[in-house]
Amino acid sequence: MKRSFASLHAQEALHVAIFIEERNATVYRQFAEMFAEFRDPDSLEISAAFWEMSNEEKHHATMLQERYFQGYGTSACAVTEEDISDFIEVPRLEDGRIFSADELKSGRSPREMALEVAASAEQGALRFYQELSESCQDKELRSLYQELVAFETNHSGWIEQRLSQIRTTARTKEPS
Repeated sequence: MKRSFASLHAQEALHVAIFIEERNATVYRQFAEMFAEFRDPDSLEISAAFWEMSNEEKHHATMLQERYFQGYGTSACAVTEEDISDFIEVPRLEDGRIFSADELKSGRSPREMALEVAASAEQGALRFYQELSESCQDKELRSLYQELVAFETNHSGWIEQRLSQIRTTARTKEPS
């Protein structure tokens, strides 16, 4: 029987959070590989953005794993993401037009569009963990959710910083 994320104990929630970060690293890597196969400059730019996001997700997973080992050592945890009824932070390329010729002519760079996909997923995760941290009565779990909020806030900030850099660079390259 599937459980809600809010019903998990601290160890289980941390364990699932690690899986989420690892899954997203894999999803971003797959996106990067897919776009790299096209080999045109726009696709390679998109691929580079997704590789960067994959590496950031791996970094988050490593940090969460360290937190897990500090708190629980090598204790096994049987709960996985598949056991959870909530759908948390999945980057998606649902709109087939996102990297179409028309979209590429919109003035936004392919890297910007790729980062926007990630920003949407990260904002969803941030809202999810914020809601849990605000409603949770268990002190240990609330602390964990607040840590996850900080993670997602940092990740969202990281993505927004890159988007800002891209947009600033694009404005400085525009003809006067």
